[in-house]
Order: sequence, then C-alpha cells, then structure tokens
Amino acid sequence: MGKEVERKFLVTSTAWRELAEANIRILQFYLAAGPGRTVRIRISDGGSAKLTLKFGSKARERDEFEYPIPLSEAVEMLDFAIGRVIEKTRHHVRHRGYLYEIDVFGGPLAGLVIAELETPEDVPDEMLPDWLGREVTGESKFYNASLALGGIPEIAA
Repeated sequence: MGKEVERKFLVTSTAWRELAEANIRILQFYLAAGPGRTVRIRISDGGSAKLTLKFGSKARERDEFEYPIPLSEAVEMLDFAIGRVIEKTRHHVRHRGYLYEIDVFGGPLAGLVIAELETPEDVPDEMLPDWLGREVTGESKFYNASLALGGIPEIAA
C-alpha cells in the first residue's frame, strides 16, 4: 500500500513553462467512484496504462494502490467509463528541490491548470513558487474524480 500525500494549487501564470522537464499526455477515466474511494484508469502517452485505486477522504492524504495493466485492456475499458474522460498534459517542474506536477487540462476542462506537490513535508509558503495561485487542497471540485463526474469548476468555465 502506498500513501499519497499531496497539496493542490491553481496555477496563475505561465512562468513555470520554461522550467518544465517533461510532459506526458494523459487520458484518464473512472470506472467506479463513491465516498472515499475511486477506481481509475490512466493511459500515458498512448503507450502505457495503469489501474489506480484510492481510498480515504482526508484532504492531503489517501491510500493509493497502482498497477500496470495491458494498454489494449485499458482502451477496452473506456467503454465502461463513468462521467467524462479527462484529457490533460502533465508537466514536471522542479522548484527548490521539490517536484511539481502541473496538469494543463484539455477538452471541456480547457483553461484549467492545477499544480500538485506530493510530499509529506509542510512546505512553508515562502518556499512555494510565485506561479502558484490559490491552494485548493481539500476543495473536492478540483480533484480529478470530481472533474470527471461533476460539473466544471467556475474557474474552468
């Protein structure tokens, strides 16, 4: 079992782009979701797929189990997706020794840009990059399952 400990932020500028080390095209969809649990499939760069199960409802910390699955099976499971399929490009950006994953959403969520910082440490605000905006950790409408199953947050409308 793994623990996912993360903070989420809206991104307010494009200054991070010149620092991006990698980008991954992601197609992500949910097969099941309920209070405190989700089952999702993620296809990365059209070449690999993972099944992820998440449990817990704490704002910063959840239990996470992740397994590689055959790409052909992931593509077949698209027929069983609930809600919308999320299209995004994930960029890796390092700042002061921390890795930020910046998701630039496409499709109906175009315009939404969210940065995730996965670390159990309490990073003080003065250590955060200037291109981060409001912290949305714990605001369920900005979590991927909500983006797939619920409405589009006002910021992305």
